[in-house]
Amino acid sequence: MPNPAILTVDDDPAVSRAVARDIRRRYGDRYRVVRADSAETALEALRELKLRGEQVAVLIADYRMPQMNGIEFLEAAMDLFPAARRVLLTAYADTDAAINAINVVDLDHYLLKPWHPPEEKLYPVLDSLLEAWRATAAAPTTELRVVGHRWSAPSFKARDFLARNLVPFRWVLADEPEGAELLVAAGVTANDVPLIVTTDGKSLVQPAEADLAAHVGLTTAPAADFYDLVVVGAGPAGLGAAVYGASEGLRTVLIERRATGGQAGQSSRIENYLGFPDGVSGAQLTDRARRQALRFGAELLSAREVVALEDAGAARVLRFADGSSIATHTVVLATGVSYRMLPAPGLAELTGRGCFYGSVASEAPSCSGQDVYIVGGANSAGQAAVHFSRYARRVHLLIRGADLARSMSSYLIEQIAQIDNIEVHPHTEVVGGAGQEHLEEVTLRDIRSGEVRRVDTSWLFVFIGAEPRTDWLDGAVARDPRGFVLTGPDLTRGGRRPSGWSLPRDPYHLESSMPGVFAAGDVRAESVKRVASAVGEGAMAVSLVHRYLEAQ
Repeated sequence: MPNPAILTVDDDPAVSRAVARDIRRRYGDRYRVVRADSAETALEALRELKLRGEQVAVLIADYRMPQMNGIEFLEAAMDLFPAARRVLLTAYADTDAAINAINVVDLDHYLLKPWHPPEEKLYPVLDSLLEAWRATAAAPTTELRVVGHRWSAPSFKARDFLARNLVPFRWVLADEPEGAELLVAAGVTANDVPLIVTTDGKSLVQPAEADLAAHVGLTTAPAADFYDLVVVGAGPAGLGAAVYGASEGLRTVLIERRATGGQAGQSSRIENYLGFPDGVSGAQLTDRARRQALRFGAELLSAREVVALEDAGAARVLRFADGSSIATHTVVLATGVSYRMLPAPGLAELTGRGCFYGSVASEAPSCSGQDVYIVGGANSAGQAAVHFSRYARRVHLLIRGADLARSMSSYLIEQIAQIDNIEVHPHTEVVGGAGQEHLEEVTLRDIRSGEVRRVDTSWLFVFIGAEPRTDWLDGAVARDPRGFVLTGPDLTRGGRRPSGWSLPRDPYHLESSMPGVFAAGDVRAESVKRVASAVGEGAMAVSLVHRYLEAQ
């Protein structure tokens, strides 16, 4: 980090140069002297320093300046750097104004002009002020900062995007002093959150995910127009396909709409994955697979949404939401599934404000000492219950069935049974939610008796159903009634190949109704919904890609 700054502002060029010269002579090896010739220029410099996370130790301002005098400047500067020591330069005739400023802007000192010799009149004052500042100075900031409201859905969306893409950041509440200072520095208000302040001091106000991705170092544009293999979706199946495709010499690009890892990436703990006897978090597994794919030469495009797939003869063309496109010899569809929205009245408008879909690990510490409600009976819900039990006063697991045995792994059922603050509620569904700024209560119904009760909570996490993200494939490849992609034997029932099939062979096992386009993982009809099987299908799809390319 650069040295802390000492800022001087005076509209008289000669005085400005003189004070900066004298300060630099004694303190230039430890502090950076920033000189401005007007209050507005000085404030702009302070805004940039604030956004870059740098420190300002002392502010020295001339009293008599046009447009904004020194007292007014120091008052405005306090909003940005309240801990900086404040000095007013005055002529003898302005000493009364300087004395009054002690109460107005908590002035630390005023200096009469001229201050020569500086060894007697300037340096002793600054030595004392700098020593006092060092005793209370906060550490400089070198990380990405997100400023927002606790119950702001857009703020949550930005935090969730960064967390799921493993981008480190610091969350700053807009109503805390640091948050207010950053909003002032960016020239926005608390109504404009989220504000993202990057590590190089750029401020992004309510950025789109693609813009945010580009500013935090994620790749959003392909390096080429044509590839051997395009993988759509960066969950376990997509990451598996990217690793094997790139490692076997195929020019591979992996495209992800939101974040690598998919639903598995949100899992707090996966304990039945081969090779990890002590378990592994979804984020750790995702990060290892992502780095492995990149090491083998795969490209990873983030925050890019594919909206169409077209057959272009020997090539396959994928079109993005922004109108651009890339072409490829082969495609692996690995878009996974998304959690189904709860149809209960009142919850849609509270999404991201107490009602969340999937496990949001970043929210767990905020649940400390409170009741958390989790909807769902599969492994993802069970893993979330175990994770949140470490923070919450009580975790309520709501399931429609009689018990967990039908849909959850036995090891996880045994874990839940041993955790005192997890309570399973069978035959229970959510039929409503309510709240003003955020979720405040949930309405539950007993499926057997019809009894309805309301519970107070600010935390509802939903893990129900599995809806494939395949609307964009309508008319391109065959899907079953629920939207899952049909592949291999499912396309040739009755001995007839799919409509429009142009090759003199049946579709390969994971191949869709469009030759050269394969499906792997949860998006494929009748697939096994497990991380290991998804990774295996991703690898298997690449072997079939090779077979397809060799026959062309």
